[in-house]
Amino acid sequence: MDIKLILENALLLRPTERLRLIEMLTRSLNNPDEDIEKIWSEEAERRYKALEEGRVKTVAFKEIIERFK
Repeated sequence: MDIKLILENALLLRPTERLRLIEMLTRSLNNPDEDIEKIWSEEAERRYKALEEGRVKTVAFKEIIERFK
């Protein structure tokens, strides 16, 4: 598929049709990947466990902002 040709054709659409196309393309990117979701879930569990066990400490948001001023 030639992306330039697709773009040229899309630009021939009326504005409302282009907006619908954008929405459809955006929605197609929001389909969750089960493998990635599983990896993030496991990582979140590891981080929570580390916090609960005291292996990591929290830092206040205000402190972080101050560090980077």
